[in-house]
Amino acid sequence: MALTREQMAQRIARELQDGYYVNLGIGIPTLVANYVPEGMEVMLQSENGLLGMGAFPTEDEIDADMINAGKQTVTARVGASIFNSAESFAMIRGGHVDLTVLGAFEVDVMGNIASWMIPGKLVKGMGGAMDLVAGAENIIVVMTHASKDGESKLLPRCTLPLTGAGCIKRVLTDLAYLEIENGAFFLRERAPGVSVEEIRARTAGELVIPDHVPEMQFD
Repeated sequence: MALTREQMAQRIARELQDGYYVNLGIGIPTLVANYVPEGMEVMLQSENGLLGMGAFPTEDEIDADMINAGKQTVTARVGASIFNSAESFAMIRGGHVDLTVLGAFEVDVMGNIASWMIPGKLVKGMGGAMDLVAGAENIIVVMTHASKDGESKLLPRCTLPLTGAGCIKRVLTDLAYLEIENGAFFLRERAPGVSVEEIRARTAGELVIPDHVPEMQFD
């Protein structure tokens, strides 16, 4: 079975470390805020000027003025700070974010990422992605393994306009967790019930498969 959006967020949350400053991109990455391990001190940053995001609000907690970069309503944890977007981007460009979690349309074996434009389609634009991939060394991409048409998003070379070149080292899809090394995708984990053969069939770029590929475990 492919991972749900919530399971993908849970798996990414395991990459968090105490004291991290973390930027969560639009889409599935925002769900990571709901799965920060209990007792762990993590400050979530949004490029519109919020440091210290909490989980998504319950119905009685909603504040229409408290939003993330994707215009979703959020909460602010104790100790949060609100500032303008210029200061937020200075934080990003200065390399002060420990982990960035981004969505993408495509990733290739050279660590290139395409996440902002599909020619001929209306999209919201670049947002903060280009600054994030340039200013962060620790980036995880979260996306589906294939498009709705069944076309692989893990490619020998990206076909869409790039957001950044050679900047991606880790990818989590609904089928697998992979690392990018030496011009190939290395399969590190697979979703529960998903076979290595299925992952191989849906991966267009070179895929290196170790002798043992553990299944991800969820409570």
